[in-house]
Amino acid sequence: MLSANHLTKAFKSSKEIEINSSSKIILMSDVHRGNYNWSDNFANNSNIYYTALNHYFNKGFTYIEIGDGDELWQNRHFPEIRQSHSDIFKLLRKFYLENRLYLIYGNHDMVKKNEKFVKENLYYYYNEREKKNEPLFVNIKCYEGLILKYKNKKIFVVHGHQGDLLNDHFWWVARFLARYIWTPLELYLGFKDITSPAKNFTKKKSTEERITNWAKKNNQMVITGHTHRPMFPIMEKSLYFNTGSCVHPRSITGIEIENGLMTLIKWNIKTDANNYLHVNREPLTDPQRLEFFIQRMNK
Repeated sequence: MLSANHLTKAFKSSKEIEINSSSKIILMSDVHRGNYNWSDNFANNSNIYYTALNHYFNKGFTYIEIGDGDELWQNRHFPEIRQSHSDIFKLLRKFYLENRLYLIYGNHDMVKKNEKFVKENLYYYYNEREKKNEPLFVNIKCYEGLILKYKNKKIFVVHGHQGDLLNDHFWWVARFLARYIWTPLELYLGFKDITSPAKNFTKKKSTEERITNWAKKNNQMVITGHTHRPMFPIMEKSLYFNTGSCVHPRSITGIEIENGLMTLIKWNIKTDANNYLHVNREPLTDPQRLEFFIQRMNK
């Protein structure tokens, strides 16, 4: 009940974005950008992510980040993250300047819900070389959810932590546990964080079932992240989709919407016939027409 109520509340308060058959959108979640220290799970995939994002910028895509873009549980200070991945933030700024960037907050960057935090950290950054503030995402707004409106049908985009008591209402407790207990235990002793849906199968399954049930009850297509497990139901009648994450071992995943088609994709590093390494885009599904999924909401 708690999960359903919070998802419904987020859905009703979400900003609507009109899209059409010529729209190009890439949805990714759970990037978990860190500060390149021992706990930065994103560091190994940063080149893959940059290459993919640069591809989408050049192709005219809008980038929607579905929460946990920055790892602000293990890291206290956002400026350290921005400086560590300055090339990526420069690219994100290019999206923003062309009105092609939307940020949704998740449980690991819940502080972006706070307008004061956003203003102090995302509007400008301090340029160490020039010794002055430089614009980053001036006046940006971070959302709990977004609605993509396609032919009068709504596609709900939300991180997916909503209704998880620990990761939602008591996220600050979960942050404390992750920062001071589970991360050190995982690093030094090999323990897995049992409070994290991404690392605990039972919790992952429970989270997915809650969102699937909400989508079915409300006859509403939902795209989330949070569990780090890609979901793209073709054969089954589910309305629940998941972009996966950008901290898979040696790969990142996402969902593309292009010209009325939807595709689950993976970017990774491949070796060609001459033993050269290349960042490779690999469709994990055949492109499916949006109408194919929207028809499920008509039944």
